[in-house]
Amino acid sequence: MINSTQVSYFTFGAYFDTGLFKYLLFFIIMCFYTLIICTNLLLIVVICMNRSLHEPMYLFLCSLFVNELYGSTGLFPFLLVQILSDIHIISAPFCFLQIFCVYTYGSVEFSNLSIMSYDRYLAICYPLQYNTRMTSNKVTVLITLTWLLPFFAIAVPMSLSSSLQLCGNIINKVYCDNYSVVKLACSVTTVNNIYGLINTCLIVFGPLILILYTYMKILKVCYSGSKQTRQKAVSTCTPHLASLLNFSFGCSFEVLQSRFNMSSVPMMLRIFLSLYFLTCQPIFNPLMYGLQTSKIRSLCKSLIFG
Repeated sequence: MINSTQVSYFTFGAYFDTGLFKYLLFFIIMCFYTLIICTNLLLIVVICMNRSLHEPMYLFLCSLFVNELYGSTGLFPFLLVQILSDIHIISAPFCFLQIFCVYTYGSVEFSNLSIMSYDRYLAICYPLQYNTRMTSNKVTVLITLTWLLPFFAIAVPMSLSSSLQLCGNIINKVYCDNYSVVKLACSVTTVNNIYGLINTCLIVFGPLILILYTYMKILKVCYSGSKQTRQKAVSTCTPHLASLLNFSFGCSFEVLQSRFNMSSVPMMLRIFLSLYFLTCQPIFNPLMYGLQTSKIRSLCKSLIFG
């Protein structure tokens, strides 16, 4: 039996020798990371520098873009180093740090999407009362809770996992994952599993229930409202729905791969699916909101082209 305090590093079993192809792979991923940094940073700067965008909807978007940068930084630099390395190992403290970054990124993403749906609900269902219901103080509180609650929620499973007795140190993925570490345990993991289930309900199903409720109310208003109301709902909700479906799609793949035996699926496909939920949103969201939101689009053009 290997005690958890004696496991000083983990080995990644999903990497394989790609020969000279690794330099091409490094270049492609570097391009993706550069695109993510540039697009998200551009939109953050545009929203922060223009007072006309200091409205709840755009402030929630800014929080979303900051989270994309945070999640990408927890994955891409490490991934780039591992691609060029011949020995695919990671120290135990850094592994748990990456788990914390990845899981808080996902939790904050769901929380952000839920408060954005709540904001759209107020704007469409209560347009005359919107400014009194969505005050600047309320926006501040919502964004603060969006970030603080996931950080506290994820800290608990991290402390539980780090205290487990492990009987191995091989993680069959290209980055650190909490469930993969728990599966290496030779001690009882009942508490980890129970808290994991509770945590999933709180940080995933909680926001999803709020999103479902708000969209049911929005649909009700759209069916009974005017054509102008329906057009407003479609224009403001389409990017949000597309972002939600994209992220849920990626998370579903990750859950399926973690919880079920996927050995029959080709290794390259499994690696792609495990990375999808971490890379899809940081690339997808800036392009979606930048292209669909005319106000942001025009300000981006004026900033870039003068």
